[in-house]
Amino acid sequence: MVTTQVKILLSSTQSVILESALCLKIAGIGFTLVIALAGFELSKMPGFNHVGPLACAILIAVAYRQIWGYPVEIRSGIQFSAKRLLRLAIILFGLKLNINVIFHQGLTLLVYDVGTIVFSILTTLLLAKILKADIALSLLLGIGTGVCGAAAIAAVSPILNAKEEDTAIGVGIIALVGTIFAVGYTLLRPIVHLTSLQYGVWCGISLHEIAHVALAAAPAGQDALGIGLLAKLGRVFLLVPLSFILMYWMKLTGKYKTDSPIEFPWFLVGFIIMSLFGSYVLGKYIIVDPNVINAIAAVTTLVLTMAMVGLGLNVSLRDLRKKALRPLIAMSVTSAVLSVLAFNVI
Repeated sequence: MVTTQVKILLSSTQSVILESALCLKIAGIGFTLVIALAGFELSKMPGFNHVGPLACAILIAVAYRQIWGYPVEIRSGIQFSAKRLLRLAIILFGLKLNINVIFHQGLTLLVYDVGTIVFSILTTLLLAKILKADIALSLLLGIGTGVCGAAAIAAVSPILNAKEEDTAIGVGIIALVGTIFAVGYTLLRPIVHLTSLQYGVWCGISLHEIAHVALAAAPAGQDALGIGLLAKLGRVFLLVPLSFILMYWMKLTGKYKTDSPIEFPWFLVGFIIMSLFGSYVLGKYIIVDPNVINAIAAVTTLVLTMAMVGLGLNVSLRDLRKKALRPLIAMSVTSAVLSVLAFNVI
């Protein structure tokens, strides 16, 4: 009789604990959603409208951490956003990549894109070594500079076993520097004497984010914007082979113990599947209202922003001052040299 009552009591207690844990997890996810939405609102304000919601959300999250501390009680939900939702966002991001267009029209641009990625990573690491900067953070910044900004950093972080704090710092730096360069391009456009197509290629092979390419190329017209986005999408496409190269490099250099193998990035497989689906199925075999596609794109951005909030809450400004300045310098110099080289190549 007593044993039965004890079992019932333990069962009830376990149920309460599980329900409580689930509630806290949901609360944590909701918390990242609220800050993400606040980031969207902040990004509509003058000045911040050139930065974008991701950087704004990270800014709010970092400020919250410094003022009120990390909300430990809802950590599980925040980590869910930072890890699981991040992978979901990368998978959904694949819909934006039209592989068919790249294969048929952008093969020449892929050569430039490969050069951009190799140069950005190697130069950033070289400068980081000279400046005695944090190598892990500098590698993330080099990859973000060469490939596709925040999305690239988010995609390779699990492969490189990067700290969540480094990932958040890297995304913030990429957004800041990329925005400065994009605005700078628009100011230089009237005096660089490039054709619209040349200007678009310059933007596409040297700027950091897709949004930065759009921001800089749009004032030059639709031709510049089209070729710029095509060049940029080639760099996004190269994220997949780069990720597998990094996996092989991690194994080769023994960064992981033999009893702790590298986790296969299944979300990249999802990224490829969504890219193929968007390139060859949507619009051809399945007709979807453009409003639905726009809604999916909006959800993708929102989910990625929630993930960035989860990462941003791990940032300590005290540590940021200690480790981020030199990687920032290395990445900024790399971006400037890349811009000059790209200008002379096109």
